[in-house]
Amino acid sequence: MKMNNQSKTPGTNKGRRSFIRNTALSLGAISIIPRHVMGNGYTAPSDKINLGFIGLGKQSAGLANRFASRTTAQIVAGCDVWTTKTQWFRQHVQAVYARQRKQKDYNGVEVYAEYKELLNRDDIDAVVIATPDHWHATMAINAMKKGKDIYLEKPLTHRIAEGIDLVKTVKQTGQILQTGSMQRSDENFRRACEIVRNGYLGEIQKILVNVGDPAIDYNLQEEEVPAEVNWNKWCGPAPLLAYNHRLAPANNDVNFWPDWRKFKETGGGILCDWGAHMFDIAQWALGMDHSGPVRYIPPAEKDAVRGLRMFYKNGIEMIHEDFDRGWGVRFIGSEGSLDVSRSYLETTPANILSVELKDRDTRLYNSNDNHYQDWIDAIKNRTNPLCDVTTGHRSASICNIANIAYQLGRSLEWDVEEEHFKGDAEANRLREREDRVFD
Repeated sequence: MKMNNQSKTPGTNKGRRSFIRNTALSLGAISIIPRHVMGNGYTAPSDKINLGFIGLGKQSAGLANRFASRTTAQIVAGCDVWTTKTQWFRQHVQAVYARQRKQKDYNGVEVYAEYKELLNRDDIDAVVIATPDHWHATMAINAMKKGKDIYLEKPLTHRIAEGIDLVKTVKQTGQILQTGSMQRSDENFRRACEIVRNGYLGEIQKILVNVGDPAIDYNLQEEEVPAEVNWNKWCGPAPLLAYNHRLAPANNDVNFWPDWRKFKETGGGILCDWGAHMFDIAQWALGMDHSGPVRYIPPAEKDAVRGLRMFYKNGIEMIHEDFDRGWGVRFIGSEGSLDVSRSYLETTPANILSVELKDRDTRLYNSNDNHYQDWIDAIKNRTNPLCDVTTGHRSASICNIANIAYQLGRSLEWDVEEEHFKGDAEANRLREREDRVFD
């Protein structure tokens, strides 16, 4: 893969970002010059944050389109262990920029097979990490230690201990981390959470969250490893698994989402994959971004994949339960109920939905329906984005604890302050993993 020969100078990225921010603040008059005067696709230096992408699978397509078209950032590099995907990514992003600039060709995206080479580039300010879950924490921590800000796909981490480490690393380095829980940037989800938070359903008694099944052990049949992938590095800190195209397809144009999400070795089941969206909305509505449930009670049936009951310290019950409306959340209060998902927002009685917030009511963070520019703005201003590291970690922890409860089949008491299980050594061991040593 092509590589820019650039040395790393300590503090270079932070100095560059300080220049970007100070320029943006002090040269405000320049920003009124129409962009067309500067030329098609021109990005002012005060607007420009250079991005590298790590993990160029199917999810990266939508992310690349959004960052290229809906933000003031510039994608300059990508990395993956698949040569098919690095080639696709470079062609795809360069074609997007060529169309935007009304140019025949655009050549401004480099690709790499080794993510640490991408991190060594001084001109890259921030990275978007969209790998399978088992790589999230390692890559994000290494990136932050290199002075990069992070957009990290949800669920934030594969294990609880990784999330604790991420929170510590953000505090130590001062980097900006946005969790990819983009439902918080959707107007309907924000509206739903404001209705709940301000008491328009009365006292919340129960929350139903419907998402997919807990994680299972890897069980796919072995196939020949394609020549286009470094399979050892794809597995990385996870066990060296038998290759199967359903786990990790060679190309992004497949009609399914890769199955690495389903397995304990590489993901957290669809319980984690979608739970990081829907449990996150429950947390937001309750004002519990720095906390979570303190008790988890799994169903009595050994192989059950629904029915886990979770209790907050204030007595509110949350249940992993199918309420026959697809993946979504149902809030049940003393004065009514509210259902919300990506396809509906409804209340019973119906008039609750049309309530107008009062001056004294809590307004939740409004990212103006742009989760991606929200992160870019936070980078420039060195402020917290909508879905910061603690928020992402606490929502991911609910999902990871839920998996542990289903696996062990017994009640668990969770200390939300110290972030460990009370009196359960086996459960505490499952907060982390033993990484595989690989070259």
